[in-house]
Amino acid sequence: MNYTLHQLEIFLKIAELQSVTKASEALYLTQPAVSIQLKKFQDQFKIPLFEVVGRRIYITEFGEEIAQAAEKIMEEVRAIDYKALSFQGELAGKLKIAIVSTAKYVMPYFLSDFINKNRGVDLIMDVTNKASVIRALENNEVDFAMVSTIPKKLKINRIELMRNELYMVGGRDYKLKGKHLSKAEFQKLPLIYREQGSATRLAMEKFIDSKKISTYKKMELTSNEALKQAVISGLGFSIMPLIGIKTALKLGDLQIIPVKGLPIVTNWNLIWLSSKNMSTIAKAHIEHIEENKEAITKKHFHWLDNY
Repeated sequence: MNYTLHQLEIFLKIAELQSVTKASEALYLTQPAVSIQLKKFQDQFKIPLFEVVGRRIYITEFGEEIAQAAEKIMEEVRAIDYKALSFQGELAGKLKIAIVSTAKYVMPYFLSDFINKNRGVDLIMDVTNKASVIRALENNEVDFAMVSTIPKKLKINRIELMRNELYMVGGRDYKLKGKHLSKAEFQKLPLIYREQGSATRLAMEKFIDSKKISTYKKMELTSNEALKQAVISGLGFSIMPLIGIKTALKLGDLQIIPVKGLPIVTNWNLIWLSSKNMSTIAKAHIEHIEENKEAITKKHFHWLDNY
């Protein structure tokens, strides 16, 4: 057999995504190029690695075994690359971060310069809800987490990055009666919530409970983007982080509805376990954040001062 690392990488990505098209996009290759390499790889085995049913590709049991072996081989290749870079005096290895879904509008800006500067650092970033983020941190599955509320049950260190503000928002057609939304009007609005375990959901419920507001109707959506589109469409109203609705506000698709007691103000924090044995990469990233956070915030998030 004479298969190449390139073919192993392509087959592994196809097995992962169950699609030649998606694999080609992920690997920044043309679909014909991926198909050719897949055929050459298959030709070296007498047993089928995959089968095509309709327009879908299915990995066979034998193919799954090969994919698992390929994953181990590629891990070893990456380890060799890391070692080579380390001996050259460069940072090399993985940086693992878990962030709450709204933080996807923030965290990339605190990562981009660091990752671009250190070509040997591979970023693995999981975007999920607060409960899953804290669980990943607690289980020592990640180096860092980014949250807007600090978990009380864990001993952590943190860097405060920037403020996080949550406002009441509605679609473009809503007409406010008066200077602020009254309690009576608030109670008539159909409200849309994030899912259980979301920090945004928790903040919204806490505010509504503190004002003793009886909600008219509840809907629940599992992502900030889905919630935003639902509000834009006129399906309901919600309390949302300002950071995620910049474009919709600028276009007039969303409007901030003035409510006494809002915005809710918290802070975005980069946190890690106090007991964690930090890698050289993690320590370097902490140093990068501490040195550059003010400049990053000023450059990319100055528009927040307009609200």
